[in-house]
Amino acid sequence: MTTKLWISFDLGINGDYDSIYAWLDSHKAKESGDNFAFIENYEYQGELKDYLKRDLKRHIKLRKSDRVYMFSSKPLKASFIFGHRKRAPWTGFEVAGISGSDV
Repeated sequence: MTTKLWISFDLGINGDYDSIYAWLDSHKAKESGDNFAFIENYEYQGELKDYLKRDLKRHIKLRKSDRVYMFSSKPLKASFIFGHRKRAPWTGFEVAGISGSDV
């Protein structure tokens, strides 16, 4: 089976970027922003998330702190493959109690 696949990755300062770049290049991935890539036709067998996790583990040295997030079109899936959410850098920036008019 094939799917359109977007991959977001955060490997930190000393992450295995050479290996993930080689993996992305082997899949003809297109750059889609900082640490974000698009694969037009990702081939997999069985459950997509499980297959992708095994595929990445075979090719990339991942640490506990590394994060990889996937989004696919068919089947529609979005999930962390490795890691989890953390506090957003924009948390606390909302300005509350300001009215819409200064006049």
